[in-house]
Amino acid sequence: MAKLLKDADILPPSDDHIFKTLLTHPDAEHVLVDIISAVIERTVISVQIRNTELPATYTEEKAERLDVNCVIDNGDQVNVEMHSSRIVEPVGNHKNFTNKYIYYGTDLHSSQTSKGKKYFEFARTYQITFCSYTVLPNRRDYVNRAALRFPDGELLSDQINLIIVEMSKLGDVLKKPVEELTSLESWSIFLGYAPDKNYRDYINHIIESKKEVDMAATLLQKISKDEQARARYRSRKMFETDIESNLLTAVDNAKEEAWQGGRQEGRQEGWQVGIEEERRKNAKAMKAEGIDVNTIIKITGLTADDIQKL
Repeated sequence: MAKLLKDADILPPSDDHIFKTLLTHPDAEHVLVDIISAVIERTVISVQIRNTELPATYTEEKAERLDVNCVIDNGDQVNVEMHSSRIVEPVGNHKNFTNKYIYYGTDLHSSQTSKGKKYFEFARTYQITFCSYTVLPNRRDYVNRAALRFPDGELLSDQINLIIVEMSKLGDVLKKPVEELTSLESWSIFLGYAPDKNYRDYINHIIESKKEVDMAATLLQKISKDEQARARYRSRKMFETDIESNLLTAVDNAKEEAWQGGRQEGRQEGWQVGIEEERRKNAKAMKAEGIDVNTIIKITGLTADDIQKL
């Protein structure tokens, strides 16, 4: 039994890099199978991961993909990712997140070869995102599923499935006895709260009740003891904090300029211009360092076309 010690410092599986390190570990197949089964609500027998590469340090993360792209036993495609860093949102409506999310889900689906296939033979695609912050504030449930439907709700097609799990909405779930938790609830709590010492007893109870979470806890403790993994995590957090600080400074400067200029109608515009300039400045610097475009998109919220034009 891999109980987490009361005072042990555990790296957060809600960090995208730790998340992928955990799920692509050679001993983690049963963990990944169980998580996917819980999310898509059917028993998965086996899984084949298609992208296992992980860089050694942040400065070497030039071809980094922090999602877990795989094929399950019936041929369906599943892409699992963790969002721990907020995508920059100029107007606060999370369109950057949702549009990026839809873009990558549909891109994955259309990446299937059509040669020698009829369209009804295409595999289903599941785009699954665990998110440590709220992106759908108007929806109460912590897990939301979207597919192609008519306005009256009738399903048009189940070929593309978008699933968002917001771990920031687990407040009521955390009040439930462990024996009453669903598999997805157990996983969501573990991924979101494993490092939190205030919930250590509750997490250990989940570990005792579910063998796959026990496996994940064993691997997570090994990863947490790895000095390189800890150093990489600290480096990434410092980098992201610096980027966020620069963006907030740009916002404040833009707001101040708008107020000083006395342009009531220009205040929102000034805010948007300021943050857009800072996003492009940071993206240009990261591009010059050779950082992977997908990583730049994730941190800044810019599109691939925007970055290519820099």
